[in-house]
Amino acid sequence: MDFVRKYWPMPFKVKSGDVGSLVKVLIVFLIACLIVGILIGVLAKLPIIGIIFAIIGSLVEIYSIVGAILCVLKFLGTVK
Repeated sequence: MDFVRKYWPMPFKVKSGDVGSLVKVLIVFLIACLIVGILIGVLAKLPIIGIIFAIIGSLVEIYSIVGAILCVLKFLGTVK
């Protein structure tokens, strides 16, 4: 569990059963990933380094999906 806490610290700020903390953390995830996604989307159109930025964009999407899943699991009390 320390490995997960190291790379995804935000989901563990959600309190079990507290909807307010869940919504706050999910909004932070959405806004951060939206901004990074837009920047990477613009940079991915460059011909030579576009492939690298496309890969980074995919990794950011995976990171946000795992983070959102961890938020919901922490909210439900299955992850401690």
